[in-house]
Amino acid sequence: MSRLIQRAAATAATLFVTVVSALGQASTDAPALKTQYRRPVEIPFPASNPYTPEKAALGKALYFDPRLSGHQNMNCASCHNPSFGWEVPLKGAIGAQNTMLGRNAPTVLNLAWSKDHYFWDGRAKTLEEQALGPIQADVEMNMALPALVTRLQGIPEYRKWFESAFPGEGLSAQTIAKSIATFERTVVSGYAPFDAWIDGDESAISDSAKRGFTLFNGKAHCADCHTGWNFTDNKFHDLVLTTTDIGRGKITPDDPMAKHAFKTPGLRDITQRAPFLHDGSAQDLETIMALYVGGGIDRPSRSPLMRPLDLQQQEIADVIEFLKTLTGTKQVVSLPVLPN
Repeated sequence: MSRLIQRAAATAATLFVTVVSALGQASTDAPALKTQYRRPVEIPFPASNPYTPEKAALGKALYFDPRLSGHQNMNCASCHNPSFGWEVPLKGAIGAQNTMLGRNAPTVLNLAWSKDHYFWDGRAKTLEEQALGPIQADVEMNMALPALVTRLQGIPEYRKWFESAFPGEGLSAQTIAKSIATFERTVVSGYAPFDAWIDGDESAISDSAKRGFTLFNGKAHCADCHTGWNFTDNKFHDLVLTTTDIGRGKITPDDPMAKHAFKTPGLRDITQRAPFLHDGSAQDLETIMALYVGGGIDRPSRSPLMRPLDLQQQEIADVIEFLKTLTGTKQVVSLPVLPN
């Protein structure tokens, strides 16, 4: 009799595990959830600055041209390098006079889907405004816009390119901004194993990564901030790091929750983009996960989404395995031929 009871208990336990496993798989396979992460089929360009191939090609030349900096020794790629996920593998970006800045360089990837606010603190309202920011900043490229326009007008081929890209407008600070912004909007992360899985290839990612996806959208609460195909809510949160940088608080000082708040970065190509966080203080994904699991220090501006998490080591490892599936195929970026 006892053997029959043991056998029945074992059968029930096996059935329970099977049901739980099936429910977990169903949650990750739910069409509505997967649809939230499906790659868009086209790049959005604003009506105020529509795409043209001439404009994008011109913007690419400007992006890689060191003559946009005061000492002609830096270009946009100096801090946003395609070899490193369109960032640089340094704790802080390197600016004029070879000085390290206080913030890590945010990626240029997928900025076409960013909303309204650019830079870590969101001080630029458009990508065009953002494009001119580092050029003018004395600690970055240190180039006044009137002097830049004069310098580029002294290059006959640039004058020709600007007239072709902007008939009737020609070369100006505004068309420089529009060109660079147009190119930056074409910088899109490559097709990743995660995308293949979303599209129906069950073998594209591991079982560990699939469990990580479930945790990411559930128990780990990662999707509270990292939403959509680019994995960002485009909002600002205080992750309660030990920093004196008040971030968004400088832009909106009347908002007590903006103090020490920084924009949520997207997670695409994340394995190419260490170190992480606005101050580059996290060298790897394990450090990031430890921060989130611990919940950070307590202070009034702490994001309500930051709270200690009850995650086991295997669960943390599963989330990290999932994050690794967001890195797409390596894209070869050819350098433009710059005009003399």
